[in-house]
Amino acid sequence: MLFNSYEFLLLFLPICLIGYFQFGRISKNYGAIWLALCSIFFYAWWDYRYILLLSGSIIGNYHAGRWIAQHQGTKISKRLLIGAIAANLGLLAYYKYADFFILSANHILGSAVPMLNIALPIGISFFTFTQIAFLSDAYQGKAKEFRFSYYVLFVTYFPHLIAGPVLHHKEMMPQFDVDRNYRPHLANFQIGLTIFIIGLCKKVLIADSLAGYATPVFAPGANPGFFVAWGGLLAYSFQLYFDFSGYSDMAIGLSRLFGIKLPLNFNSPYKAANITDFWRRWHMTLSRFLRDYLYVPLGGNRKGPWRRKLNLVATMLLGGLWHGAGWTFVIWGGLHGLFLIINHAWQETTARLGWAKGGRFALVLSVLLTFLCTNIAWVFFRAPDITTAFSVLRGIFGLNGAAIPAAILTRLDMLQPLTEALHIGTFLGGGANFIANYVWIAVAAFITLALPNTQELLRRYVPALPDSRQAKQPSFALLPLRWKPTTVWAIAIGLAGAAGALSLTRPSEFLYFQF
Repeated sequence: MLFNSYEFLLLFLPICLIGYFQFGRISKNYGAIWLALCSIFFYAWWDYRYILLLSGSIIGNYHAGRWIAQHQGTKISKRLLIGAIAANLGLLAYYKYADFFILSANHILGSAVPMLNIALPIGISFFTFTQIAFLSDAYQGKAKEFRFSYYVLFVTYFPHLIAGPVLHHKEMMPQFDVDRNYRPHLANFQIGLTIFIIGLCKKVLIADSLAGYATPVFAPGANPGFFVAWGGLLAYSFQLYFDFSGYSDMAIGLSRLFGIKLPLNFNSPYKAANITDFWRRWHMTLSRFLRDYLYVPLGGNRKGPWRRKLNLVATMLLGGLWHGAGWTFVIWGGLHGLFLIINHAWQETTARLGWAKGGRFALVLSVLLTFLCTNIAWVFFRAPDITTAFSVLRGIFGLNGAAIPAAILTRLDMLQPLTEALHIGTFLGGGANFIANYVWIAVAAFITLALPNTQELLRRYVPALPDSRQAKQPSFALLPLRWKPTTVWAIAIGLAGAAGALSLTRPSEFLYFQF
């Protein structure tokens, strides 16, 4: 069941909301149980066979967390923590990486071990990481609430279950115990529906429209030329941006209908001035998890500059592997690790030399350079294999030649001397598609850079749980719009919702569902 589907919007969501508030009038526990049952049903809709896996994971981690908390400060607690984390990672490794390891071993050793062909349970990465964070919080004494109904809801809560955000026990459990959240409030519906509709439009009107221009460029054997390669790469870059941003908005908006705030997971990453800033803005809860539960335990920046570099690369390599079982994801993570090392070295050098920070021009240049680096890395993120990735890279660097549709050049005779001087060729057909591709890219870039994101749009209403890193990030929006519960905004959001709803005839999955 997809957020962008009629069965979700017209059946599941109304029934879930009505039951939640009706049972919540009786008691908070009944309301939480109902919402947890609805969330389990939501998960079962995808594949009921994995309900036992999800249930076993929940029961096992719940009891492990309680035992860890009961023996806090002892060797038993540490052993329980290590064992429970190992069990979670082992389960994740089996379902997500077993075939990847077999394939890699066969390639290296020349063996012929048969593939297991294991179907990946949807959302396993997210509910596994969420529970690992819970176990760690229990070990550190940060987890205080151990009511089983609340814990089941914490893990299965449907707005986050399939594609995040990665939740912390301490930020969700207190909200499940607030009486007010089990009563309907007009403000929550106004804010929640506004954010949801914005997210829906991002997904179905923008991301899905861009998908058709990206897919052919990343097809095996495509060998795209310069302009085609950049058109496909930028189309995918903005497709992924609006797809993930749309999901994040829809999750926050849906949760707000229930009176519950989710942590911010997406904050205009293409406005980032460096790669560190990018990771403060892109998949924020995952980067928080990797920082707190991988980078810091590895030593962080406490053991010297070389160990810091090693920790950065190790963290990003594993972060890349988390996104997918393939060497393309490992390379993507490694590139980001390299970018982070270069960024830290540059900042240390400028600080040591006493160079002053540049003005607006330097900021724009930094944003463009960061965007370029992330796009080069996206090639490996999107490509089905390394061969295809390098083919696209050759295209964006002009090594596959450069050509534009002949139909365009014939209408622009004045450009012919220039195209000949630059050795730009032509190809037949595809003129309308070529122009539409770049028009969509221009529209997406304008929305990304010129308009405020949902957090900026509804800033005064605090739509998501605050993030300490968010305060350090100024708004770059050229049009400083602000939402208010007025008639004009109601009409605008209503029209946007109608446009989004009319586009749901063939709903598509969110890209992050595959991770």
